Amino acid sequence: MKTTPNLILGDCQEELKKIADNSIDLIFTSPPYADSRKHTYGGVHPDNYVDWFVPISEQLLRVIKPDGTFILNIKEKAVNGERHTYVIELILAMRKQGWLWTEEFIWHKKNCYPGKWPNRFRDAWERLLQFNKNKQFKMYQDAVKIPVGNWSKTRLKNLSETDQIRDNAKNGSGFGKNISNWVGRELVYPTNVLHLATECNNKQHSAAFPSSLPEWFINLFTLENDTVLDPFLGSGTTAFVAQQMNRNVIGIEILPEYYKIAKESVNDLNNQLPLLQLLSNESN
Repeated sequence: MKTTPNLILGDCQEELKKIADNSIDLIFTSPPYADSRKHTYGGVHPDNYVDWFVPISEQLLRVIKPDGTFILNIKEKAVNGERHTYVIELILAMRKQGWLWTEEFIWHKKNCYPGKWPNRFRDAWERLLQFNKNKQFKMYQDAVKIPVGNWSKTRLKNLSETDQIRDNAKNGSGFGKNISNWVGRELVYPTNVLHLATECNNKQHSAAFPSSLPEWFINLFTLENDTVLDPFLGSGTTAFVAQQMNRNVIGIEILPEYYKIAKESVNDLNNQLPLLQLLSNESN
């Protein structure tokens, strides 16, 4: 049975203390980046970012289940002509807390506008850092398989002898692939680079991400009725998507105007769910 999302207006540093130990399956969030959103969230200087975030990540480590996952969407910025190291420093600080930095995904913004500055080009990607409590964690890789692609129609048509064994690569880089393993496959596992457009339905937040981003990770790391937490809820994209996918939701937002947007978004979805369920039952 679907539960009503628990959306909380308040400072996550305090509100997280009220959440039970080892109760969250997936944390998916995008906190304000260093010196960003100054007119809304005030901004945190890059030199102070780690000190600001580690009390929060300490609470997140407490509430995440032993087999749960934390996905942190974050991005460096340029300061005085070079990339600031606050993201790297944060990773190291979180590892000292007890987090395992198990993977790094890249969100490629495939429709990013071109542009340049005197000494760099426009960013077209963002990090999604994966942290876990333990090496063994829940992961449902089959849920995010993708179509094998048109290349298979020609590449797999006439296989050579070496295509059918795992032989040494000619360039000496190591063992090559057994290409014949791809024959007959319609779906394959993706890479850790996500090619997603930046469009999103919500235009009322300064840095809302597309719903396809949390959806991908919710599919990968949770099942129905698992609990998803977003401690920096913003306009509520994560909560909206998780609710659609029959997950329990906890969201925390410090700004009343964004909390109101998130609340209205989720309420609108809840009002639509009985009709959507009825239509689904009729189609079956």
